[in-house]
Amino acid sequence: MSVAMRTSVGILLSCALTVGARPAAADEGGVSFWIPGFFGSLSATPLQPGWSFTTFFYHTSVRAGADVAFARQVHRGNINVNLPANLDISLKAPPSIQFFAPSYTFATPVLGGQVSAFLLAGYGRDETSVSGTLTGGGPLGLTVSGGRSDTLWGFTDLIPMVTLRWNKGVDNWMVYITGDIPVGAYDPNRLANLGIGHGAIDVGGAYSYFDPKTGHEMSAALGFTYNFENPDTNYKNGIDMHLDWGISQFLTKEWQLGFVGYLYDQISCDSGSGDRVGCFESRVIGVGPQVGHIFKISDDYQGYVNLKGYKEFDAAHRPDGWNVWATLVISPAAQEQKPPETKRPRFVK
Repeated sequence: MSVAMRTSVGILLSCALTVGARPAAADEGGVSFWIPGFFGSLSATPLQPGWSFTTFFYHTSVRAGADVAFARQVHRGNINVNLPANLDISLKAPPSIQFFAPSYTFATPVLGGQVSAFLLAGYGRDETSVSGTLTGGGPLGLTVSGGRSDTLWGFTDLIPMVTLRWNKGVDNWMVYITGDIPVGAYDPNRLANLGIGHGAIDVGGAYSYFDPKTGHEMSAALGFTYNFENPDTNYKNGIDMHLDWGISQFLTKEWQLGFVGYLYDQISCDSGSGDRVGCFESRVIGVGPQVGHIFKISDDYQGYVNLKGYKEFDAAHRPDGWNVWATLVISPAAQEQKPPETKRPRFVK
């Protein structure tokens, strides 16, 4: 084997063994701000005024092929080779993250609607492993294999969100604005990351049809993400579009069954001086079941638990697989309106 051949093989195998990934994502090296499936059923329905607390456990198991793996390493190492060989790269990333989101809903209307403010953060574990095999390699032929893994415990980025909701009978509307404050565990040279390394702004709206009398519910939330350039890599993700939806039936006032899904699609190309892979637009679709249960905690507070899962398909330029969400919400209970007391006239005998 010539020196030039050995050098090319080493570069390609290095590409296969030093690729980073995050859960169920898109854009730069498989990373996006929005987690598809964040919204679901009842996404636009009114909330009770006061403090609430939401926590959800997110676990996903995803794989990616050579396009995502090679794009990540080409961008990091400025690799440009031309070798008649087949490069088979397999990436696995099964992170588990517990998210926490305290929120406050204001009682005073704004523009005729209800304002709520949230702050989302998480702590968890990301384990990423990559294995690669290079076969072919010119007239002599060769096969080279290797692998590498990385594990990280840490905090995610901070995600503030403000929503404004309106209700009229069975119709509910919501608009929101959110974004990413990049303070989480992130290193562009590390396999496993829990932060995305750059800021982002996401805006969108949602509609929910909910009839408490029949228990019918349908919701859809559409949003768009604008990404700022990653200062560590000089890579700028394109604009992302995401559509989350849910449909369910309340069998009783407490139990809910249904389906959830999402469409995630990058609608503009990646850019920046660090982009050496071109447009690299990403896409994925997910669908799965859900079950929910409302329960009483006290006269002043109630709880809601929801379990949903997604199977992904039709993915392009991003990791894909499956993911599950286990959500717990503790919020003020709806107070029954009591009729005003009336004083009966006292008769004097």
